[in-house]
Amino acid sequence: MDPELDTAAPLILLVEDDASVRQALTFALRIEGFAVEVHETAESMLERGSLDVAACVVIDHHLPGVSGIEALSEARWRGHACPAILITTQPKPEVRTAAARLKAQILEKPLLGGELPALIRQILG
Repeated sequence: MDPELDTAAPLILLVEDDASVRQALTFALRIEGFAVEVHETAESMLERGSLDVAACVVIDHHLPGVSGIEALSEARWRGHACPAILITTQPKPEVRTAAARLKAQILEKPLLGGELPALIRQILG
């Protein structure tokens, strides 16, 4: 687990393979008061992630190896029901259907301003 995590803040698992996007989102989420555990791959999140204590998973759909939808499906199969946000560009109908089945919100790229933190706060209530 990341030593910079604030244990009192809601934990967000962020899975993004693009380093610059990952850094920007991590910075934006931490500024908003969230603790962030960062993963470059879905496999890393599934193997070493803190799914049992996460407040929300934010995952890119297009990842090398296991896709965001596949990772969320595996997490749900393992019994993890935390809220999830799938980040993608122009999602096809089958991606929207799969996300809905997995109870994941879709946030389309490009991400604008404070869209992601606002959606997380809305989901967490």
